[in-house]
Amino acid sequence: MTSGKGGVGKTAVAANLGIRLARASKRVCIMDADFGLNNLDVVTGVENLVIYDVADCVEGRCRAKQAIVECPSAKNVYILPSVHSLAKCSISEKGVNELIEGLSSLFDYIIIDCPAGITDGFSLAVKAAEEALVVTTPQLSSLRDADKVLSLLRGYGLKSVRLVVNRIRGDLVASGEMLSPEEIEKTLRCRLAGVIPEDDNVFLRNAGLIPSDSSSYKAFKILASNVATGKSKIYDYVSKYSGFWGAIRRGIKRNV
Repeated sequence: MTSGKGGVGKTAVAANLGIRLARASKRVCIMDADFGLNNLDVVTGVENLVIYDVADCVEGRCRAKQAIVECPSAKNVYILPSVHSLAKCSISEKGVNELIEGLSSLFDYIIIDCPAGITDGFSLAVKAAEEALVVTTPQLSSLRDADKVLSLLRGYGLKSVRLVVNRIRGDLVASGEMLSPEEIEKTLRCRLAGVIPEDDNVFLRNAGLIPSDSSSYKAFKILASNVATGKSKIYDYVSKYSGFWGAIRRGIKRNV
């Protein structure tokens, strides 16, 4: 799980995707590979449960099973927290590969939450992965950086590289003020894996605690299904803002 630009909601998408996969009876490990700027532990509510981290595993201070922490809001989701400061460790490509290989027999999915951008941490994470999901938002700066990341990913020989468009506003797409995910798919020449609408619930709640009647809950459920099956069903983010009543909803949303 990667992105070109920071702040696009990559970690929130990684966490909620992992939780939705687990609720489909899969065992999931989410590894925080954002060394030094980690926040997966906060998003999943395990920050006070962490004893060991990725660096401790790689450098032999603990076994991987000792470092993973079960997510309190979701059964069968385990978090492998990252190191808080790169100054205290030296994480190698070999060490990361061996760590993930050791965990692979325990889980159906290992989601690696990459650092934003194309730093060394990005390369370490991608080289250990089989597939990639690139998270972007409809903003021009985010799309430009996502395009750069997609160009790099094509050189890694991954089995699949797909796109997740986050924070889409159906009202703005319906009024022509925001690019649609389908337009973004064509522009970036990358197949969509999912669309996540702008939803305050993602901001206000830890992953796993989003209400089941919210738009983002439904969208993450579809994303997880697409990841599991390879399909491309997309959450309907725009129909309620189309037509006469949709125009009224757009006006109300704009004035709230």
